[in-house]
Amino acid sequence: PLMGYISDNTTSRWGRRRPYIFGGAIAAGLIYAVLWQLPGGQSESYYFWYFLTGSIIFYLAYTVFATPWVALGYELTPDYHERTRLMGVQNFIGQLAYVVSPWFLWIMTHERWFAGPAEGAAGLAIGIAVVTIAVGIMPAIFLRERFKSIATAEHATTARESRLNGLRRNMRTFGQGFLTTLRSKPFLKLCIATFLVFNGFIMISSFQVYVIIYYVFGGDQQLGAKYAGYAGTLGAVSTFGVIFIVTALGTRIGKRRAFFVSTGLSMLGYGLKWFCYSPSHPLLLLLPVPLMAFGLGGLFTLMGSMIADVVDVDELETHERREGMYGSIYWWVVKVGMAAALAGGGFLLNATGFDVALGGGQAGTTITLMRLADALIPMLASGIAIWAIAAYPITEQKAHDVRMQLEQRRGKPELAAASS
Repeated sequence: PLMGYISDNTTSRWGRRRPYIFGGAIAAGLIYAVLWQLPGGQSESYYFWYFLTGSIIFYLAYTVFATPWVALGYELTPDYHERTRLMGVQNFIGQLAYVVSPWFLWIMTHERWFAGPAEGAAGLAIGIAVVTIAVGIMPAIFLRERFKSIATAEHATTARESRLNGLRRNMRTFGQGFLTTLRSKPFLKLCIATFLVFNGFIMISSFQVYVIIYYVFGGDQQLGAKYAGYAGTLGAVSTFGVIFIVTALGTRIGKRRAFFVSTGLSMLGYGLKWFCYSPSHPLLLLLPVPLMAFGLGGLFTLMGSMIADVVDVDELETHERREGMYGSIYWWVVKVGMAAALAGGGFLLNATGFDVALGGGQAGTTITLMRLADALIPMLASGIAIWAIAAYPITEQKAHDVRMQLEQRRGKPELAAASS
């Protein structure tokens, strides 16, 4: 949230977002490359502190890049439906990482390219860093900020403050802005829905592998891992198609209804796992995968577009553009929830009575509890998310009315940006 506030309140000749995107992409890429250049012959303690310190620095640099990058996406277009298409394209391109990353281990251990895994990791990190920097700086170079001039005008009255007074004001307004964001009921509904859909999936992500290995394949880890890999690949590929479908639905029936459809289809997929995970017909476990892909594929296509609408409503009420604060809090909720879900998933697995030492000889009640958790937890979480979004108030008509009121009050930002 602090980086979101800093970006929202920056006034520079290059805008509020682009300087941080440019510098953050370069810093994150360089630090990532250095992070994996581990010196040989050191103690385990040395590697622990080296990697811990480097990771903290890397994520700080990544935050400098990612927070204004997300905020810039929210402000690129004022059009209700174009926002959905924009987030669909963003989500589609982001999905490419899930297709490429499974090959990293193969690349690192390729004998013709590297002497060993350590050298492979170091070399691959340099390649990733080059791509990260090259791609990461593109938004800063080629995109223009619609609200640059408006933001400059908002902060003109505080431009001559003393540093001490400015620091005091910034601390006060940061706290006020944080609380104002959390009091936005439409935004809270989006956060709740995201928390439930995303973390319902994350919590049982490990269960799926265990159910496949120990129920469908009776403890055969090699064969179970193979089919789990098939399911993962099919899920990643299916998500590409899901993004197109959900984007089209969002522009035809509205974002809220599109969320109902996409999340409902994912619930159907989760429910089918109870019937399709069968020891006698293992290939059936692939059947629910495309339906489950509607969960996250639809979620991150629609939520970004809906947050952009919330930011407009917030500007109408507060006279401030705070994309950075909204984006940073939203993704903070995602990350905190993911950490909690991963921890909860481990606890839940132990609660079923699972014992890895038993292999394929797990108790019948353990297998049943694992299967129930695998299917029911994401179904229930997604159902509650649909209930939360049912009262989401920003329709297409309301978003249009808000946009008209904003443009009457402060003019069209495109014209303001063009004249700067």
